[in-house]
Amino acid sequence: MPILDDRSLEFLSHSPEQTQRLGVRLGELLKPGDLICLAGDLGSGKTTLAQGIARGWGSLDQVTSPSFMLINEYRRADAARLFHFDAYRLSGVGEAIALGIEELLEGTGPVIVEWPERVAEALSHQRLWISLRWMDDLRRGIHIAANGLRYERLLLKFRQAAFGG
Repeated sequence: MPILDDRSLEFLSHSPEQTQRLGVRLGELLKPGDLICLAGDLGSGKTTLAQGIARGWGSLDQVTSPSFMLINEYRRADAARLFHFDAYRLSGVGEAIALGIEELLEGTGPVIVEWPERVAEALSHQRLWISLRWMDDLRRGIHIAANGLRYERLLLKFRQAAFGG
């Protein structure tokens, strides 16, 4: 697990189950208003990671790819909500704004954005940007970049929870 610096981390997941477990560790740390961006090609593991994040956060709902719904909302027992936004089918940032991404980002719950590069202008620069790469049928390369003090602290806590260091 190479630690690049205090603001980034790179590692290899060896299975979808491990990717989900890493997501659980991250989800356990999320607070309202947190922005998690999941970038990567089709099949790189974005939805698998999002499933783990939602489970760790405490979602009572089944997590599915929001590709056709664009925005999925997951509930927790305390009535808190997590939002899962998929920008894959959007024509651009104007469509994301029309769908209400700005309201989602105002802090009622954590927000996961898949394909964030398509709507980057609408997203806060304060965020955790996770890039996933397909390595082979099981393995995924994962690079996490933290932008902003909240996310640097979140990355440090994630590193400790997931890797003990």
